[in-house]
Amino acid sequence: MRNLFVSLLLAVGPGAAVASDSLATVSEQSGFVRTGRYAEVIELCDAFAKAYPASVRCIQFGTTPQGRPMKALVASTSGALDPAAARERGLPVVLIQGGIHAGEIDGKDAGFLALRQLLDGTAAKGALDKLVWVFVPVFNIDGHERFGAWNRPNQRGPEQMGWRTTAQNYNLNRDYVKADAPEMQAMLALVNQWDPLAVVDLHVTDGAQFEHDISIQVEPIHAGDAALRQVGRAWRDGVIADLAKAGSLPLPFYPSFVTDDDPASGFADGVAAPRFSTGYFWLRNRLSMLVETHSWRTYPERVRSTRNTVVSVLEHVAANGAQWQAVAREADARAAVPGTAPEPLAYTATDKARTIEFRGYAYTRTPSDVSGALMTRYDESKPQVWKIPLRDEVVPSISVAPPAGGYLVPAEHAARVARQLDIHGIQYRRIAALPRAAVQVFRADTATPSPRSVEGHQPLAVTGSWADDVQDIGPGALFVPIRQARSRLVMAMLEPQAPDSLLAWGDFNNHFEQKEYMEGYVAEAVARDMMARAPDLKARFEQRLKDDPAFAADPQARLSYFHRLHSSWDSRLNLYPVLRTATLAQ
Repeated sequence: MRNLFVSLLLAVGPGAAVASDSLATVSEQSGFVRTGRYAEVIELCDAFAKAYPASVRCIQFGTTPQGRPMKALVASTSGALDPAAARERGLPVVLIQGGIHAGEIDGKDAGFLALRQLLDGTAAKGALDKLVWVFVPVFNIDGHERFGAWNRPNQRGPEQMGWRTTAQNYNLNRDYVKADAPEMQAMLALVNQWDPLAVVDLHVTDGAQFEHDISIQVEPIHAGDAALRQVGRAWRDGVIADLAKAGSLPLPFYPSFVTDDDPASGFADGVAAPRFSTGYFWLRNRLSMLVETHSWRTYPERVRSTRNTVVSVLEHVAANGAQWQAVAREADARAAVPGTAPEPLAYTATDKARTIEFRGYAYTRTPSDVSGALMTRYDESKPQVWKIPLRDEVVPSISVAPPAGGYLVPAEHAARVARQLDIHGIQYRRIAALPRAAVQVFRADTATPSPRSVEGHQPLAVTGSWADDVQDIGPGALFVPIRQARSRLVMAMLEPQAPDSLLAWGDFNNHFEQKEYMEGYVAEAVARDMMARAPDLKARFEQRLKDDPAFAADPQARLSYFHRLHSSWDSRLNLYPVLRTATLAQ
């Protein structure tokens, strides 16, 4: 372990020698064997601000459900230590967060180390003159304080670490769009306040054993504004090149096998859904980076590669941030005039694959006498190059043309939806009554609830399409214009088939549940009366019995056949209450 620690110090330069003052972390003082508790973050936040009063502010941006302060450090040697000053000087803001999964805590210790070196001028010299760094050492603070030695059983170090989820058992990296957790609401308020050009989310991966020590994924690359994709690729490739030069074996994709536990199945790239950090920020026309160190590397190694990533990120933004920020503003302007072309809402990798050489270990796959399943066993004493498929051609899997005007949320849902829109900084306005309004309505052909709870919700998957209609819109409805910079985020939330829409998370499940019923004996009488009055209906029913054995064998389906044709049938069942409009509602 001592040799690894010495290697770490050599890798990050002379400024990495263990600090003897109050700015050294528990982790650094222990040789990166341990990590400190959250009290250390509070102490270091104040200590950095005291040591560098002109360059660091310690701020609180929220309070956790268990009452702990959510702390961030704002660092810039430009003197721009608040959002207004950063905007006035045109400085790009970089938000770097650690511990969204609090057992994966490399980012906290690496971030404090990098911060001290930047302020001392021993790393990325001059970078803080050209940007503002907002550093959140621990996002999931209550989870961080659920401290234990085996909270990450497939991770090497530190000796103890926090827990994946919050005290309310939310996984924060599934919460960006739905924003259930108070912690996420506080984070998005911070994001709205600072409007960072780039957000970096520091993690530790799960998974197989192999030699690669870190992966770097960025969006926009596959998704989002075309010009901003070029920026994302340049940023990602630049950081990967820096890491390779420093001795890492970085990957540009998340190393999770297509078939669990089977290396031969290879990998598939993709675009994360908006519940994840890298799936969210491109919808706001901003850059995001997912950093995943490898759980089977030692903690000193992981802190080293995370620290190197943080430094590289800031160097590239310092060098290019002014230009990249201009591209992001132009992307905002383009998004505010979305046009009529279908807008991708979800992405997938095609079946097209190429063979890559991947640095793994010799392994066997044999039946287990414990689980009874075929299990993979790795031999870390025998490095091996795997030649395996990578599917990295990523294409849209769901696309929908945007409405010409925007979305209408009826008054009965306005308060709840408005709260969600406010969290994300989305523009909307309340409108007066619109009699006989030309709108589009979405009626689900199928509505399939998830068989299990996800993050405390019962998700709903729908198929169907929009159709023209005329409806009376009562006073107090919301109009959400599509002509705004966050138009992609608007669609991600309000298009019913988007993977993380409000509907997909179950917020409108009531509208897809049958509430009124016809008793069986009543339906029997209704059916006989309807067939007596309409011989063609009787013929169609009898033909259905012949053609559809499952229908013929289902008494309830047979009675429902007639109930659906009766005036008592609920015409609003499976009707999504949010509407689309082609006009700019008054």
